[in-house]
Parts: sequence; C-alpha cells; structure tokens
Amino acid sequence: QVQLLESGGGLAQPGGSLRLRCTASGARFSLNTMGWYRQAAGKQRELVALINSGGGRKWGDSVEGRFTISRDGGENTVSLQLNSLKPEDTAVYYCAAADYITWDPKYWGQGTQVTVSS
Repeated sequence: QVQLLESGGGLAQPGGSLRLRCTASGARFSLNTMGWYRQAAGKQRELVALINSGGGRKWGDSVEGRFTISRDGGENTVSLQLNSLKPEDTAVYYCAAADYITWDPKYWGQGTQVTVSS
C-alpha cells in the first residue's frame, strides 16, 4: 500500500515562502511521476504541478511561475517551493503519485494546510 506523507505546510505572510515535501512509503516500485494538487475551501481540487523522473513537468494554470517543483530529495520524494505567496494560495496541498503515461493521479496524501495571511 503506497502512502504519501506531506510536510512543510503552515502560515506565511503575503510575499513569503514555504517549502513542502512529500515522501512515499510502501511502494514496491519507483514512483515515476509525483506532484501536488491543492484545494481551497469551497473550491474543486486543482493541479499545482507534477514532475516525472526524467524532469518533465506539468503545471496548473494558477501557479504563474512562482512555484518550483523538484525531485531532489531522492527516489519517491517530491518537493514544492512556494514563493511570492498570495492569500489566494491558501489551501490544503495534497501530494499525489500519478500514472506515468496519463499523468492522472493514482495515490493521494492526507494533505497539508498552507495559509497565507498577514
């Protein structure tokens, strides 16, 4: 059973930064494609970014170049650097492991809260 564990959420001021990390356990194979989605209160879950083991990336529409996704923590980890945070970035951020062909999410973490407020 694949389990995804997020860390690094919290409170940031507008214009500030946070770094999220996700580590997978229980996988009997390398998770080729991992990334992040987010869900704000009252809204649908949306893609933030996905990255595969070859460095290919897929971005959601709301990121606007402020976030960076990487696989620099080793196999089956993914990090998301959130810069120039805005109040509208407030959401629960979910780690996902996705199908390596379709990029559709297959496994989910429990989520970590990011709140941007002064």
